[in-house]
Amino acid sequence: MKITRIETFMVPPRWLFCRVETDDGVVGWGEPVVEGRAEVVRAAVDVLAEQLIGKDPLRIQDHWQILTKGGFYRGGPVLSSAVAGLDQALWDIAGKTYGAPVHALLGGPVRERVRVYAWVGGDEPAALAEQIAAQVEAGFTAVKMNGAGAVSPLTTPAETAAVVDRVAAAREALGPDRDVAVDFHGRFTAASSRRILAELAPLHPLFVEEPVVPEQSHLLARLAAATDIPLATGERLYGRAEFLPVLAAGVAVAQPDLSHAGGVSEVTRIASLADTYGALLAPHCPLGPIALAASLQVAFATPNFLIQEQSRGIHYNKSADLLTYLVDTEPFRFVDGHAPRCDAPGLGVDVDEKAVRAADRDGHAWRNPVWRHADGSFAEW
Repeated sequence: MKITRIETFMVPPRWLFCRVETDDGVVGWGEPVVEGRAEVVRAAVDVLAEQLIGKDPLRIQDHWQILTKGGFYRGGPVLSSAVAGLDQALWDIAGKTYGAPVHALLGGPVRERVRVYAWVGGDEPAALAEQIAAQVEAGFTAVKMNGAGAVSPLTTPAETAAVVDRVAAAREALGPDRDVAVDFHGRFTAASSRRILAELAPLHPLFVEEPVVPEQSHLLARLAAATDIPLATGERLYGRAEFLPVLAAGVAVAQPDLSHAGGVSEVTRIASLADTYGALLAPHCPLGPIALAASLQVAFATPNFLIQEQSRGIHYNKSADLLTYLVDTEPFRFVDGHAPRCDAPGLGVDVDEKAVRAADRDGHAWRNPVWRHADGSFAEW
């Protein structure tokens, strides 16, 4: 079996899919994307495809080595995301070839269902209690919310109180038996995060995500030592080497993205590394159906897995949703806040190729907003 064709598709709302075809007719799908830079990743996939055409798709680990290390200049979000999508597609082909789900190829399942959480609110959400009540009614046992929108470099008393009040409202709506995770999104300085973490501790968040931007990961040790709240990070880290210092700093939850951090192959290795530090895996995934399918396959086979992000109803999905490009939506039928184990071959999803090709004709040009402080200077989004 040889790889004969690799195609990419820009599909709304902000995703990039890739399709890897073989001469035996087996097709694998992946989701290589950097949100807001999908066109750049598309070009990277085209370049990397030169290394795969004519090759045996089942030599996944060998291909991963060449795709990541075959060039003198390595790493970074664009290359790692291009590799991630191709890697997902190769695992999809392998599963379909062997007639087994990817989690079986990874050593078999260690759980029967995967806990997932739902997003509530945007950067300035209204009616938070009503949104949470709707997710609880849908069966979810955990939600995640943004901590704040744009904030001052050192939070004011009013800004600090606003974060705490919103999380307190979430805790009241959820009660003591459900969880709320809070995403700081790198919007706070380390000093502001330390101040707010102290105020949030009595509300018992499941975790606080990205308390500082990844460029300041060297500050995580002091933050971890200053709070009882589990800290999480990793959506903007792309390999084991970048996760090593944050795990050593005491981060409790590793959040690699299956579409950014080298795909199934690398995320399974990141999970094993995290396990040596007693850290748990909670893959980042506010993306499309292929990324989520790959994430779930890893989750089923990972002992130190915690919880899975998913994008049903997320505020980014305006013109298409998680289920838009699927022939069968059953793999994402969540029951009591969990995704039941799927034993379909490969990644376990049947992509609607006709819908994907039609969507690609219009494509998208999604960009994240650029925020500014009141004085006109740049603010973290």
